[in-house]
Amino acid sequence: MQASATNSTVAISSADAALQAKQDTLLSPRFYTTDFEAMDRIDVSSLRAEWDTMLAEYEGDNNHDHFQRTPEFAVEVAEHFSKVSPELRQEFIEFLISSLTSEFSGCILYNEIQKNVTNPDIKALMRYMARDESRHAGFINQSLKDFGLGLDLGDLKRTKAYTYFKPKYIFYATYLSEKIGYARYITIFRQLERNPDKRFHPIFRWFERWCNDEFRHGESFALIMRAQPHLLKGLNVLWIRFFLLAVYGTMYVRDHTRPELKAAMGLDPTAYDYEVFRITNEITKQVFPVSLDIDHPAFRAGMLRLFEAQTGINAAKAKGGPLGWLKQVYWGAVGALTFVRLYLLPMKHHELPAQIRMQPVW
Repeated sequence: MQASATNSTVAISSADAALQAKQDTLLSPRFYTTDFEAMDRIDVSSLRAEWDTMLAEYEGDNNHDHFQRTPEFAVEVAEHFSKVSPELRQEFIEFLISSLTSEFSGCILYNEIQKNVTNPDIKALMRYMARDESRHAGFINQSLKDFGLGLDLGDLKRTKAYTYFKPKYIFYATYLSEKIGYARYITIFRQLERNPDKRFHPIFRWFERWCNDEFRHGESFALIMRAQPHLLKGLNVLWIRFFLLAVYGTMYVRDHTRPELKAAMGLDPTAYDYEVFRITNEITKQVFPVSLDIDHPAFRAGMLRLFEAQTGINAAKAKGGPLGWLKQVYWGAVGALTFVRLYLLPMKHHELPAQIRMQPVW
């Protein structure tokens, strides 16, 4: 489908799309850099058999031909997406931009690590993961180009702000992002597999094998952490706790600001999020010694309060002026206090299994 065929239905310009990708907010994907010398010193020899098996799977590249559009792709866009509401169209495009930025963030980080280390184990892993993320980002960008909104990824790399994270923060955050990404994609894929009439865009057909890439990337960081057991005990458990809550909270708020997107798939945002949390909790028990008690009434109330705080911040920004600024401060404080209360809730503790499960089961 040519861009001109859909431009008139899109309430966002290419400049707006680029600005959205470059945003640095609590909810927007970020670009990261890290300590390359520390990455170079990682020793995975204690898990050599599992590591070599993982690298062999990457080298086999089972998904090498997956991220290619079929001739039917444009036909499906024309038949189904042209009929959706303006609100759904807007939310879906925002979803694509956010997803592309997240995938490209991983591509940049992994590529920069592999260029700046000599450690053969880490260099090989990062090269493979950068390859996968590049494919994901490029595939999403093709769908944005259907609407005349394709992003200049080179410009995005040069102009978006970067956040420095210590390697251990990279491990915690990226492991969780990959695993929750897997849980999100597979849940959506299964839902639309059961209800094909709700598949309003063909990109969802690609989610099954796509999510397997996410799962494998998560396992790579799982092996890195298990090769450094000090990262999973002591005071570091407090950081694990922080990143679990940050990733879950961000997902909950973001999904509830896009109600039309989930409704179009026949999904309730809250039920969907808690199903994703459940899957992610089960997976991360293999690596993290703690998990969030997602069924605790105070946890569920806190997630809702985080969404209310973000809604208040958005409304205050739109209002502008001194009163709007004061309301932003108020709702920002509400969100921060809610996060602290959630952080202090009891956690579930686990004994780590002797070996992690390398294949997805959902």
